[in-house]
Amino acid sequence: MHPAGSNSPWALNVVRASQFAQLALKGIDREYPNKSAAVLTGPQDVMTPAQMHPAFFGCFDWHSAVHGHWLLVRLLRTYPTLPEAKSLRERLSAHLTAENLAREAAYFATKANRGFERMYGWAWALRLAAELRAWDDPMAKEWAKHLLPLEQQLVALVRDFLPRLTYPVRTGLHPDTAFALGQILDYSRVAGDIDLETLVAVRARHYYLADRNYPADYEPSGEDFMSPGLNVADVMRRVLSPGDFSGWIDGFIPGLRVGALGRWAQPAEVSDPTDGRIIHLAGLNLSRAWAIDGVLSVMPAEDRRRPALAAARSAHEAAGMKHVFSGHYEGEHWLATFAVYLLSRAGRAQ
Repeated sequence: MHPAGSNSPWALNVVRASQFAQLALKGIDREYPNKSAAVLTGPQDVMTPAQMHPAFFGCFDWHSAVHGHWLLVRLLRTYPTLPEAKSLRERLSAHLTAENLAREAAYFATKANRGFERMYGWAWALRLAAELRAWDDPMAKEWAKHLLPLEQQLVALVRDFLPRLTYPVRTGLHPDTAFALGQILDYSRVAGDIDLETLVAVRARHYYLADRNYPADYEPSGEDFMSPGLNVADVMRRVLSPGDFSGWIDGFIPGLRVGALGRWAQPAEVSDPTDGRIIHLAGLNLSRAWAIDGVLSVMPAEDRRRPALAAARSAHEAAGMKHVFSGHYEGEHWLATFAVYLLSRAGRAQ
């Protein structure tokens, strides 16, 4: 597998992949500082991060640890001869053991934890599962087998939750529904889970098909790391046919035909990369870029709406990438994942 071609000055190559790998390796075993979102039902639940989550305890929080593992798998799969390949395989093998992942799955089995990381962390775990499933590598197959209990547990939680979610969560933070639906839909297609694919597609249509005149000028909020509006576009291009999506996005972004994207044309300003919430805006720039890239992936080359979108994508990529290697843990524990997702076009229609 090789990443899609790009004219971007940040196009992924083995040298850049090595830099991202080194950044991820710095965090994969770093247990502290750690932000736990655990619900404590009694003194027996008071544990260290590694005791609570033996596979995914590093990188400040559970979801960052999960997508940090995805990053390592993605880079190994794309560039198997990376200088760090041996170290990456060793760390993944140490974390993705059958015992560790069985305990991760068991964590979600209790009533108090069924809403843990709903659905952002679930989505990244299923993205990791999809990456492993798609990789024809003996070690990856072993890791995928170990991951299966957690994968199955999370799929069951998605099946239970989505029919009960009457209204989508629209936010630039972790609970956003559209982002998770896009990731879970991609997983369902890799896994060949037609029932899950149908459920996600039906719920996405229910939540977003009637959306019109999205108020892009209300974004971003001060600590967003995703665009709730562009996330909707990114999931709907997965759900609708290219023709139907073309008509839908005309209603969703009426000004696009004349090149008007509102504040989606302007990257967010990061005033303080040492602030754990303000640095979210660097991630927003990267995730906006990949959502726009997803929209571009289903538009014909001659489509007159492309230039405004392509310009916005490039501007956001440049603005986001300059903060990935900031030297500050507040961003460095997670931004490399967003960069690799964008640059390797992980969620893009190929």
